[in-house]
Amino acid sequence: MKFELTREQEQIKKAAHQLAEKEFPKYARDADQSEEWPRDLFDTVADQNFIAVTIPQEYGGPGLGNLENAIIMEQFSRVDGGLGVAMGATAFGSELLYKAGTEEQKETWLPKLASGDAISGAAISEANAGSDVASAKCSAEKDGDEWVLDGQKYWITNATIADFLVVLAQTDPEAEDRHDRHSVFLVETDREGVSSSKITGKLGIRASPTAEVILDNVRVPEENLVGERGMGFRYVMRFFNQTRIMVAAQGVGIAQGALDRSIAYAGQREQFGQAIANFQAIQFKLAEMETRIESARLLTHKAAWQADHGEPDASASSKAKWFAGETAVDCADEAVQIHGGSGYVDEMDVERFYRDAKITEIYEGTKEIHKLIIARDLLGMT
Repeated sequence: MKFELTREQEQIKKAAHQLAEKEFPKYARDADQSEEWPRDLFDTVADQNFIAVTIPQEYGGPGLGNLENAIIMEQFSRVDGGLGVAMGATAFGSELLYKAGTEEQKETWLPKLASGDAISGAAISEANAGSDVASAKCSAEKDGDEWVLDGQKYWITNATIADFLVVLAQTDPEAEDRHDRHSVFLVETDREGVSSSKITGKLGIRASPTAEVILDNVRVPEENLVGERGMGFRYVMRFFNQTRIMVAAQGVGIAQGALDRSIAYAGQREQFGQAIANFQAIQFKLAEMETRIESARLLTHKAAWQADHGEPDASASSKAKWFAGETAVDCADEAVQIHGGSGYVDEMDVERFYRDAKITEIYEGTKEIHKLIIARDLLGMT
């Protein structure tokens, strides 16, 4: 059993961190305050081949694994959580396309995602279908050799900047098993009837665009069906088992960034004639943060390794995502506490880290849902 990274992985880690340290601070505060996705930064990250890194080489991507992707996401989020996901999720949904899509769909879109010439998103959640994905009501009805989609999607990452979305829609609403009622479609965002409205005023990750999507009598050809009819729910669940690892990595990165800044601040902030790092109360906080981060990182790397050596394991992904998210929130909270009043204003990065951390306990399945997944696995329940 080896816990160290390979030489190549260490090089990827170093390069990703150096890129983020050099470029992200130029955009982090402005992107957070303006809630605007920084296209210039994306072009820079794309030029360094740090986007869509899991797309196979045969489709123009780097062909890296989930572990390498997690390493990159951690290093990006370590510098800034909002920019980490804004840059790291520009090919969101491509995982589903690669696993279930047709060869034509892959050849059309994956190379564009890998080169930075296209951006994707996954339109799954709805206002009343978050944790309960199978209750999604967006419909797709067959009309000749076309499908007609109608419905609303909510909390959709990248919707306002995406060239296409993979959309979960009901094709068989009368199916006895509710898990057989949905299918997945590739929907280009320039099709008539597709519109999006940006959601503003988010607590954190403001650099990452989130939107409501309206599908009003949107017609797509039969060849835009992704995979088999009626398999949509199962495709999405497998998709989540993979993408939740990246949210875990985001959580680890935010926590590590909070610790980095806390160590630096504790070493230079003086009270009672000495650096506060000399006080046992601060040392305890730093020690606890470091231990939680290391634990979360090990869970995340294990889940990523399992995904790279077979199918992503639902329980492993849930353990990593839940614990890493909670670790991000706890460590960001402690970082603000260590910074005191200075940590409560936006002049300090930890204020932004504090806001960015919370989403890692919510999206890609709330922490409560992940505890249920873990418990049901333990109990042998489906």
